[in-house]
Amino acid sequence: MFDEGTVTHSCWSCGDMRVAHFCQSCGKLQPALPADYFTFFGLPRKLNLDTAALEHDYYKLSRQLHPDLYARASGQEQSWSLEKSSQLNDAYRTLRDPITRTQYLLKLQGVQWEEQSKAATDKARQTGEEKKQVIPPELLEEVFELNMQLEEARMNKKMGERDPELLREVEGTRNDLQAKHDALMDELHGYWNEWDALPEDASSNDAQRKPVLDKMVGLLNRRSYIRNLVRDVNEVLED
Repeated sequence: MFDEGTVTHSCWSCGDMRVAHFCQSCGKLQPALPADYFTFFGLPRKLNLDTAALEHDYYKLSRQLHPDLYARASGQEQSWSLEKSSQLNDAYRTLRDPITRTQYLLKLQGVQWEEQSKAATDKARQTGEEKKQVIPPELLEEVFELNMQLEEARMNKKMGERDPELLREVEGTRNDLQAKHDALMDELHGYWNEWDALPEDASSNDAQRKPVLDKMVGLLNRRSYIRNLVRDVNEVLED
């Protein structure tokens, strides 16, 4: 999958035209340059990726860039191998995961969304600040009921009591939320297809891109909210 012919510059060693990571003429490792993660792997900014091919390229480049191979090279080349290995690991971890891949592409498009992450929740708990919450409208009633159940279950737990019927209701709600979460993943794949079908020339099709980007942002926010609810329920259900 990795296409070394997509990026060309003059090789620092032989002056010939080189490609992204190694010179095609002398084989020398090239400097680490700022590049988005898609470009690093020679990929277009598409969301449907062949993850098996991505993994293959990752391990191939990992072997080629490993710092041990440059132990006797110049200090400059040693530094480049470390920088590129770090870039490689960051790029692979981001692109192999469907959610982080989508969030990364949105970020490249200049899109921000409400932070619903566990880190934001933990920070709010530590600082006492109110975390921004975007409750999906279709979940308002269910969330209200669930919060009441969770509060009662937490009180029972604190007092060393157990209400089997209440816990069954909470577990049932957890299963419903998990099903909604899985359905969102299917919906996200549909948005990927819409995005990937768009022309790549960003300057000429913002009107086409924005609706797809907006749908992905909304979905990710709903997903984050549901994921956090499932996490809260699991914490209560733990013995």
